[in-house]
Amino acid sequence: MGRVSPLPPPGPLRTLAYATLVNTVGAGLWLAGGALYLTRDVGLSATSVGAGLTVAGLVGLSASVPLGGLADRWDPRTLRAVLQVGQAVAALAYLLVGSFPAFLAVAVPEALLAAGNLAVRAALVAAVGGPDGRVHAFATLRAVANLGITVGTALAGIALAVDTHRAYQVLVVGNAATYLLSAALLLRLPPQPAADGARRTPGTLRRGGRSRRGGPLQDGRFLAVSGASAVLSTHVTVLVLVVPLWTVNRAGAPPPVVSAVLLVNTVLTVLLAVRLSRGAERAAPAARKLRRAGLVLAAATPLYAVTGVLPVLPAVILLLVATTVWTAGDLWHSAAGAGLAYDLAPAGAIGAYQGADGLLAGLAQALGRGLLTLLVLGGGPVGWLVLGAIFAAAGLAAPALARRAIADRPAPEARPAGVPG
Repeated sequence: MGRVSPLPPPGPLRTLAYATLVNTVGAGLWLAGGALYLTRDVGLSATSVGAGLTVAGLVGLSASVPLGGLADRWDPRTLRAVLQVGQAVAALAYLLVGSFPAFLAVAVPEALLAAGNLAVRAALVAAVGGPDGRVHAFATLRAVANLGITVGTALAGIALAVDTHRAYQVLVVGNAATYLLSAALLLRLPPQPAADGARRTPGTLRRGGRSRRGGPLQDGRFLAVSGASAVLSTHVTVLVLVVPLWTVNRAGAPPPVVSAVLLVNTVLTVLLAVRLSRGAERAAPAARKLRRAGLVLAAATPLYAVTGVLPVLPAVILLLVATTVWTAGDLWHSAAGAGLAYDLAPAGAIGAYQGADGLLAGLAQALGRGLLTLLVLGGGPVGWLVLGAIFAAAGLAAPALARRAIADRPAPEARPAGVPG
C-alpha cells in the first residue's frame, strides 16, 4: 500500500486493522440508516428513538469496567470475537422490532455489548501493540475506523435512496454480517494470554511497595486524569451535533456544507492520526499532548463563533478552517487520552482501566449532548468562548494531575536475587 494508506504493514496489527475496517463499515451503515429504519420502516417516533438510545447508552456504560476486567484475565482476542457474535445477534434482532418496548429490549443489550467491547478492544490493542506500540496501534485503528465509517455511510445512502422495506432489511442484515466477518478476522490473530499481573494477583494493585485491593473506580488520581480527558472528549459531540446545527441555523450555510465540514475531519483523521500520535506512549509526555489538545480545541472555538456574524461565503471558508484546527486538537486528544489510560494502568488491569476511562468519556458525551447544544446554540458566540475556556482549563490541568497519578502508580514487584529484570 502507498504511504497515504492507513493500513499498517503485514502482521497482527494489519489483521486487527482489517477486522476494524469491516466492523466500522457496518457501524457506518447503522449510523446513517438506523434511525431512519426505526422511524420510517418500523414506525417509531423520532422522540421514542432518541429517548430509547439515550437510556440504552447510559445503561450500556455499566458494562465497560466488568468486561474490560474480564479481558485482563481471558484472551481478549477470543472474548472480543464472542462479543461481536453477540452484537451480530442483537443487530439482527432489530428485524423483529415493532414497538417501543421491543426496541428497548434490543437496544439495551446491544449497548451493553458495544460498551464492553470497547474496553475489550482496548485490551486487545495493548496486547497486539505492546507497551511501546499500543498508542501507535490505537491511532492506526482510529484512522482505519474513520475510513470504514465513511464507506458504510456511502453504502447506506443506497438503501436510503431506495427507501423501501426490503432495502432497510438489507441494511440491517449487512450491519449484522460485518460483525460476524470481523469476528472471523479477529480469530486469525494469535491468542493473547492474560497479563501476568492479572493471573498472579487478580484485584490487587501494588502502590508504593505495598499491596491493596481495589480497582480503577477506586483510583482517584487516575479518575482525575481520565476526567480531564473525558471533558475534552466532548469534542466529538461538538463536531457531529453542535457544529452541523450551528452551520445551518446560525452561520446560514446550506446543508451540504455540513457534509463538507465532516469530510474535512474524516480525511485529516485518515492522513494524520498516526503522525500526530507520536510521543504519547508514556504518561508525562501524553499529559503535555493533552494540554496541547485542550489549547488547540480552545483556539478553534472563536473561529466557529465568528462564522455566526459573517456573510455566507466567508463563513463557509472559516468553518472549514476551524474544523481543520479542531481536528488537530481532536487527534492530539485521542492519542494523549489513550497513552494516559494505558500507561497509568497496572500491567494486569489494562482492560479494567480502559473500561473506566471509557465510562467517564461516555458519561461526558451523554451529558454533553444536551448541555453543549444549550451552551453554544443558546449562548451564541459567547457560548463558544465559554466552551473554549472549559477546554483550555481541562488541558492545562492535565500535566499536574498526571504527575500526581504517576507518583501513585503501581510499583514493580520485587524480584528474587539473581533473577534478571
